[in-house]
Amino acid sequence: MGRTCLECGDAIVGRIDKKFCDDACRNAYNNRVNKDSKNLIRNVNNRLRKNYRILEAFNPDKKTKTSRAKLIEAGFDFNYFTSIYTTKAGVVYYFVYDQGYLPLEADYFALVKRDS
Repeated sequence: MGRTCLECGDAIVGRIDKKFCDDACRNAYNNRVNKDSKNLIRNVNNRLRKNYRILEAFNPDKKTKTSRAKLIEAGFDFNYFTSIYTTKAGVVYYFVYDQGYLPLEADYFALVKRDS
């Protein structure tokens, strides 16, 4: 009994441990298996990615200050962040991966980049 491709079902020729007939079938199979099964996960990841890009664009020098209005105008969503860091003094930073922001008075934010 011959081996068949896991994606298309065609006969496989070649090595005994081969699972796919070609790279296209291997890629199609893995893309199908590994895609986000829930729209929620994909939407949250897209939102985090967008927030990260916005913070990165506003903060090229690793430390700056900007207004809430500018962030919102760029499409930033304050509901999506990856972690919260509280200093010993009780100051709360919100991070999207290594890009962070600290709420200041008068609707301003200090933007920071955490060192790796």
